[in-house]
Amino acid sequence: MSAPPCGMTRHGLLGSDFEDEPKLPLNQFYPYIRCGLCCGFLIDATTITECLHTFCKSCIVKHFFDSNRCPSCTIIVHQTQPLYNIRPDRQLQDIVYKMVPFLEEYEREQTCNFYKKRGLAAPKSAAVSSAAPPGLKKQKNYPTPQLVLSIPPELDVSLLLDFVGAEEGINSYKPLERPYVCVSGDATVRHVELFIRKKMELSPACQVDVVCGDHLLDQYQSLKDVQNSVGAEALQDGLLVLHFGLVLSSLS
Repeated sequence: MSAPPCGMTRHGLLGSDFEDEPKLPLNQFYPYIRCGLCCGFLIDATTITECLHTFCKSCIVKHFFDSNRCPSCTIIVHQTQPLYNIRPDRQLQDIVYKMVPFLEEYEREQTCNFYKKRGLAAPKSAAVSSAAPPGLKKQKNYPTPQLVLSIPPELDVSLLLDFVGAEEGINSYKPLERPYVCVSGDATVRHVELFIRKKMELSPACQVDVVCGDHLLDQYQSLKDVQNSVGAEALQDGLLVLHFGLVLSSLS
């Protein structure tokens, strides 16, 4: 058998060849990991479903209070409620956090400071650091206690309540810390609204609009009917996804 060419082994390139590959600077990826509105790195990356352009969630929510067009391509996102046509892009956000060191921890600290200055309790996701304290090791060789809690059969619908933002002028509300809820399929959209009102401590002047897929839901629709009418497109990992936003009531 003849010897492999210079710089090659029978298994491919030599390890040194991989080390010599050029490394791309971070700024070459800026068009993909920065928000076109604030020009900062994406935070809570949120994608417009109509054109797939992505922005920071807070940036695009504020933009849609004044316009119903995409800031990048100017397509009309929705004639009256563009907030209903945005979705979180968690995979892209994970990529941004991996590419930009310390960004996630910095954003968590900023979030905690925001709530602290206003005398509010920070969401648990912001208060808990992803890095384990020094010296803390995962305990092994101990049996994991078994869960004894079982979900009653009458609670046959699992919800994911996705908050898409509040209209300008609505500032007084608490974050919804637990978006996952098990309820009866006979419960109505009105019951969901009352649950949100109680947990977020909303004023009567604040209206809750609930959307599933592309459908603005009527208060008297049962969740079972919603699930059957919208179909599989409303489900995410077995959860019925309901998006809700806060707007000023026309009666206020």
